[in-house]
Amino acid sequence: MRLPRPDAVLIQAAIAGALSFAHLHDVAEAAGQHDWKAWAYPVSVDLLLVAAWRRMRHLKSAGEPVRSAWTWFGIALAASLGANVATAGLLDLAHVPAWLRILVAGWPALAFFGGTLLAHGSDTTAEAEIPCEEADLPLYEPESPIDLPDAEPEPEVVEAPPAPAALPAASAPAPTPTVAVPAALVDHARKVADDHRARTGEPIDTETLRVRLGVPPHFATAIAAQLA
Repeated sequence: MRLPRPDAVLIQAAIAGALSFAHLHDVAEAAGQHDWKAWAYPVSVDLLLVAAWRRMRHLKSAGEPVRSAWTWFGIALAASLGANVATAGLLDLAHVPAWLRILVAGWPALAFFGGTLLAHGSDTTAEAEIPCEEADLPLYEPESPIDLPDAEPEPEVVEAPPAPAALPAASAPAPTPTVAVPAALVDHARKVADDHRARTGEPIDTETLRVRLGVPPHFATAIAAQLA
């Protein structure tokens, strides 16, 4: 059985973390925070440091500003670095100044505020869901406006001569006007029809096609005839 090889980086990180943890504890205890409260201060500082770093990486990967995360990361780093420097003999831990006692006493509220902002920051990646299952495709919007030709006027009805039985003559049916449909609109309509069939398993009807494309009824009829 092979034993895991020690990682020098992890060992160094553990030693540095333990020393920083102890320094924060010593400063908090010298500032009047005793027993479990003195041990809670280094935990709070390190957790805020990690939370700010994780939030900064998340915002950077999402392409969002990281200024707020950098601010709280700097605050936590200053608290940790300040405690390390203070225990190096530059500060008399037996006679802690009043300003340091105020900073240590006010740290819990500051850390809680910063942690709340980091944990509940706004995410812009979430998108609102569209209630209609077929509303995810945009209406056809060509780059250049398409001039829709007006429908041809209906031809005049020519009455047939009366039948021998004196029955009223039936009028000739009016021919269906032809509409020139742009090729780009037909291609887009074909994609819409294919998507509708894939979703519902049935061919798209003329009225649904008209709503999806946003075209007049006679245009939708002409397009549906070309798709048939």
